[in-house]
Amino acid sequence: MSAARQPSPTVRDESGVTPEPVRKARAPRARKAAPPHGVRPAPALGAEERARLLEGRHHDPHAVLGARARRGGVAFRVLRPYAKAVTVLGKGLRAELFDDGDGLFSGLLPLSGVPEYRLLVAYDSDEIEVHDPYRFLPALGELDLHLIGEGRHEELWTALGSEPMEHQGVAGTRFTVWAPNAQGVRVTGDFSYWDSVAYPMRSLGSTGVWELFLPGVGEGTMYKYDITRPDGSHTVRADPMARYAEVPPANASVVTASHHTWQDTQWMATRGLRPPHQAPLSVYELHLASWRPGLSYRQLAEQLPAYVKELGFTHVELMPVAEHPFGGSWGYQVTGFFAPTSRMGTPDDFRFLVDALHRAGIGVIVDWVPAHFPRDEWALAEFDGRPLYEHHDPQRAAHPDWGTLEFDYGRKEVRNFLVANAVYWCQEFHVDGLRVDAVASMLYLDYSRSEGEWTPNEHGGRENLDAVALLQEMNATVYRRCPGVMTIAEESTAWEGVTRPTDAGGLGFGLKWNMGWMHDTLRYVSKEPVHRKYHHHDMTFAMVYAYSENYVLPISHDEVVHGKRSLVSKMPGDWWQQRAAHRAYLAFMWAHPGKQLLFMGQEFAQGSEWSETYGPDWWVLDESYPAAGDHRGVRNLVRDLNRAYTAAPALWERDTVPEGFAWVEADAADDNVFAFLRFAQDGSQLLAVSNFSPVVRHGYRLGVPEEVPLWREVLNTDEERYGGSGVRHLQSLRPDPVPAQGRPASLRLTLPPMATVWFRP
Repeated sequence: MSAARQPSPTVRDESGVTPEPVRKARAPRARKAAPPHGVRPAPALGAEERARLLEGRHHDPHAVLGARARRGGVAFRVLRPYAKAVTVLGKGLRAELFDDGDGLFSGLLPLSGVPEYRLLVAYDSDEIEVHDPYRFLPALGELDLHLIGEGRHEELWTALGSEPMEHQGVAGTRFTVWAPNAQGVRVTGDFSYWDSVAYPMRSLGSTGVWELFLPGVGEGTMYKYDITRPDGSHTVRADPMARYAEVPPANASVVTASHHTWQDTQWMATRGLRPPHQAPLSVYELHLASWRPGLSYRQLAEQLPAYVKELGFTHVELMPVAEHPFGGSWGYQVTGFFAPTSRMGTPDDFRFLVDALHRAGIGVIVDWVPAHFPRDEWALAEFDGRPLYEHHDPQRAAHPDWGTLEFDYGRKEVRNFLVANAVYWCQEFHVDGLRVDAVASMLYLDYSRSEGEWTPNEHGGRENLDAVALLQEMNATVYRRCPGVMTIAEESTAWEGVTRPTDAGGLGFGLKWNMGWMHDTLRYVSKEPVHRKYHHHDMTFAMVYAYSENYVLPISHDEVVHGKRSLVSKMPGDWWQQRAAHRAYLAFMWAHPGKQLLFMGQEFAQGSEWSETYGPDWWVLDESYPAAGDHRGVRNLVRDLNRAYTAAPALWERDTVPEGFAWVEADAADDNVFAFLRFAQDGSQLLAVSNFSPVVRHGYRLGVPEEVPLWREVLNTDEERYGGSGVRHLQSLRPDPVPAQGRPASLRLTLPPMATVWFRP
């Protein structure tokens, strides 16, 4: 449907702000002579009501527009800017309305009741026939409004935003938006040539929700909301609940509906059979836009599943997914919380990618960012003229680190927005996990704030009780509604109970990133081998608290940017030593209690830092590159690590209980040696031994359980095919009845240089 065939005189302001009302009300023109067919003048609008309607300050435009029975017939009133004439059409009815000026047309027809009718709207060089939006009842139900008012609408995206639908037998789109402080709201878009006057929305009671059904508007339509602030000024905003958006830097919302047919029924039915903390979980983290720069979601679906499956990872973690204006933010400053970024395609294209990964047997985790949002004037900041999504207290609203705004977690509607958003990604896109970003910044009122810059909670503490309640509700709701989904906290402090169930007072996450392990172990391996003995405890300290939470061991994107160097470049020594230490570290990590996460490029020892502009250095794997074999060797190791890991329940079944781990050698600081046993639920074992010195250690004795008759080497990072020196145990090893490390039997091993070796009975 098009409301005009002329360019709008209103210039679209990309900032989203119109400093004054789009159109000033003028005094009504003198009425023309009555058109034929018995049309008489309708009761005139009062000056104030006319002004409210034309200036976008009217809370109930349906009360003055459309058709309604009056004494003497049926009164029609239509708002069509730039129209030359408007005619009412119906069965046996054709009546031209009076031109009242300012795009208003009206007339009183001698009818006994309101008929089924359409409008014939004439412009300078065009004439269109349309339905009248103001003849329709509200397209949002009372139950939806009740749940929104209570802050308990768990499928909020089905009630707010733009929804293509059939309403009262007519196809169109329902627009609904929450703006409780607005004097008025109008929907504008390409259907009105971005002139905002024609389509004022109605307020639906005390909920703060505004609604309008626009017949004839369908998928692909771009739109925004023109909001009249409390002070009378205007701001033009993208839809907070939009499920699709223009490709940045453009920022209009786009009407969309899903037509994807899912083919992952088996995956969805079986993914929750085993709790994640008792299952193999090896995550390949990637930046979607730069993994293979220029690929769309559907092109990624052709390449990514096969690559990840070949490497043996069980899951991918995708960043960024939700729409964001600045690519360099990596998606951590979100403006479209319900819209997959359109940089790589449509929402259904993203569904296609998830589906393809599931059909390849790969789970999908997405980054979710409830901690803050940017200040862009066309997005959420002071959405309806006052703090709405952000906290009303400026100290609480401003995020000191990122120049962004923090959500008001205590406001029920905002909490509902975020909880429903978490459910949305799991339910609508079949994602298997949410990795929640920057949880620590949510939990503490004094996060990055100095004394005097924050106010204690009601108990005098620094805990953000509203954020705690939000996270608990989100986790409880997601786990209840979406079986098999996991939530993962990026939480960098010692907050107690992050992965404890909510009914036991915890936050309710399934897993938590172990930032302490990451910082400690990277500090150790970055030291020269001769100095590592002074930092030996960095590799062992994590076992002091290993069972306090359900942990993920993350080598994420944050560790390979901004001057931190790539993982292999953190290692000291020459190129051989760097690669050897890289391989040994990964095998130590894969054997350590906790799940694994590795960022793209590190699986083949990329030498340069990651850049979101260029992505991984795939060229180092090209056979024409002299060192390609070195990088391919590391990638082959990662593949074999994942395969050996998945095949060994000892490495994942008892990650979160002390019975799954035992030190063999934790104190050999001078040797740079670590050794430990892992145990499966059936008692089967795996022995992991790491030598972080560049020398071969012959005859190295390690205590082992005496009941195991033979041990065989199942993985050795020093194998020549990985780029190592080839020091191996080709024959099975029989324990000697020689006590060592408190055990009655021991193995006499040859430890390869800068390597990790796994043995199984």
